[in-house]
Amino acid sequence: MATAKLSGFPEWLPADRAVEERIIDLLKHTFELNGFAGIHTRAVEPLSALAKDGEIDKEIFAVSRLHSEGAEKNPMGLHFDLTVPTARYVVENAGHLNFPFKRYQIQPVWRGERPQDGRYREFIQADIDVIGEDTLPEHFEYEVPLVIVQAFDALGELGVPPVKVVANNRKLIEGFARGVGLENITAVLRCIDKYDKIGPQRVAELLQEEAGATSAQAEACLKLADIESSTAEFAERVAALGVSNDMLDEGVEALVKLIDQAHAQSPGSVVAQLKIARGLDYYTGTVYETLLQGHESLGSVASGGRYDALARTDKRVYPGVGMSIGVSRLMSRLIGKDRVLTATREVPTAVLVAVTDEETRAEANNVARALRERGIPADVSPVASKFGKQIKFADKRGIPFVWFTDGESGHEVKDIRSGKQEAAVADEWLPPAADLWPQVVRVV
Repeated sequence: MATAKLSGFPEWLPADRAVEERIIDLLKHTFELNGFAGIHTRAVEPLSALAKDGEIDKEIFAVSRLHSEGAEKNPMGLHFDLTVPTARYVVENAGHLNFPFKRYQIQPVWRGERPQDGRYREFIQADIDVIGEDTLPEHFEYEVPLVIVQAFDALGELGVPPVKVVANNRKLIEGFARGVGLENITAVLRCIDKYDKIGPQRVAELLQEEAGATSAQAEACLKLADIESSTAEFAERVAALGVSNDMLDEGVEALVKLIDQAHAQSPGSVVAQLKIARGLDYYTGTVYETLLQGHESLGSVASGGRYDALARTDKRVYPGVGMSIGVSRLMSRLIGKDRVLTATREVPTAVLVAVTDEETRAEANNVARALRERGIPADVSPVASKFGKQIKFADKRGIPFVWFTDGESGHEVKDIRSGKQEAAVADEWLPPAADLWPQVVRVV
């Protein structure tokens, strides 16, 4: 079979997949500790729901049947994030949900962007959202980023570096832009959102080219984008710019509350950074991005914000706030060139049962079955070769123990790391707890 390597679609080796699964398990545990229920949505949505004339439209993968007859009646696309399908899910199931609805979701998403360090075309996201019916209390805007901080604290036991959540408010940016006389707010947001990618000088040029800004207006926007603070003092620096606008005041007030509340619970974990805009059009209030300390060049590893009207019907609106962790982006740094984490073995197997000859394979199978019934992952050697080769088979996979059915004292188990071999009974023997399942450990 001919194969073609496709860039941007990561496929981890078994040991690396074990790392990914451990990360996912810790995230699920943290989300559930905070009252979030898990859901799973379909991979496709109507293109009309995905494409909203935003920057992301260029990256949507369209889906069609190979043998479709003519134009598809309802063309579909792969979802580029988990917020859009969640909004649809909430609308369709509103009668069966209790609000505020707190959900987490860990699934693949797809974006047709250029593959590079930490950026893929298919990747796993781990999302949390709190969705209300008609209204949503603002305190959830303070709580959601702290859950993300807690999640990374949990990952810290594996050696994942801590994070810093940077936050802004879309009303603050929009109000400031209107206050300096700019009207194409969508263009302003998209330009400022590129600050870290292209630098302030190019952002100033784009503001003039795409948002119709004068050089003075562009300079004012850059002064705003340059403000960062771990305390509410950022409000004084905004005021010093001399721009007056009611929406600006509303955005500043909301961000001050967020920083104060977050600081009270986790000092320094959430920082005001006024260049954060988020390119997706559905955000209406607070927006967040998250930086892995010591790996800031990777970009944001978790992001999100407040949206007031993404999910709605003729009679109801479902505002929400949420954040998404880029699990695959995180993996790119943890198992990449400068590997941080690894698994102690590439297979779940704790014990390989050796086969003396094919006539005794049934006895080996019985041992493996007895171990499995007691929750010990066991496998049987595929070939009745010399014991040295069977031990080598186990060693290459990281399997710590080999079981022999015809040792000097009958059944014996060997720790192939230490060489210690002792008599054992399949109905009684237990491996050390650390050896029962593969462990994710920090690379020294």
